[in-house]
Amino acid sequence: DLMPREFPAGTAVEPLLAPQHLAGLRVLVRARGTREPLEPVRFLGNRSSGKQGHAIADEAAARGAKVTIVTTAGRPVAAGVEALAVETAAEMEQAVLSRSDAADVVVMAAAVADFRPAVRHDQKIKKAGGTPEIVLEPTPDILAGLGRRKRPGQTLVGFAAETEDLRANAGAKLAAKGADLIVANDVSAPSVGFEHDTNQVLIMSGSGIERDIPLSDKRAVARAVLDAVVSSRATHPPDLLPNDNHPGSDT
Repeated sequence: DLMPREFPAGTAVEPLLAPQHLAGLRVLVRARGTREPLEPVRFLGNRSSGKQGHAIADEAAARGAKVTIVTTAGRPVAAGVEALAVETAAEMEQAVLSRSDAADVVVMAAAVADFRPAVRHDQKIKKAGGTPEIVLEPTPDILAGLGRRKRPGQTLVGFAAETEDLRANAGAKLAAKGADLIVANDVSAPSVGFEHDTNQVLIMSGSGIERDIPLSDKRAVARAVLDAVVSSRATHPPDLLPNDNHPGSDT
């Protein structure tokens, strides 16, 4: 007799079960926080683990997309996902911008550092030398740059990690960055966001649609984010077809 079998997430059967709404599309995801070196030992960074970005990349692949993830996390990826390892905001900017023109969907899930040390020391700073004065400078605003160069037919998704005034801050970021969607979370709330396996998010669209996603595992949040992408593209049909009709696409 044939008995039903349960397959763990990530197995080859998963793409057969997921809706293929992204089939034929190129999806570019960035994940995890960057590390901005001060010297060979210390760096300026944040608590982002990359779990949410990697969950989105894996879910997009399960839905039939051709996925590239630019990440600072050494996490495994689903079969068929291209992973590009970077460390700093400058490296992430170069990797993302060089591939964004060919992407139908760009999901900016990484918590890129807003600032970096203005001077990178070649040697470890010794305690005996006294308390150092560390001057910071802003890093490139990758999301804003993508918003300015976003081509017709491309869907841009930004992320906002907040600790207060979630809706107001997310709405302001959506308007300022030129994104189609913003996924915002309150990382000060219990079990939400950074380093956790769960997340609770607010998804906002440029057309004024909002959706609250209750505390869920990050793969479920990834499904909700990509559902919003599919809905956005259905509401505003792309002017260009995927793959071969893109500027800069592979031949």
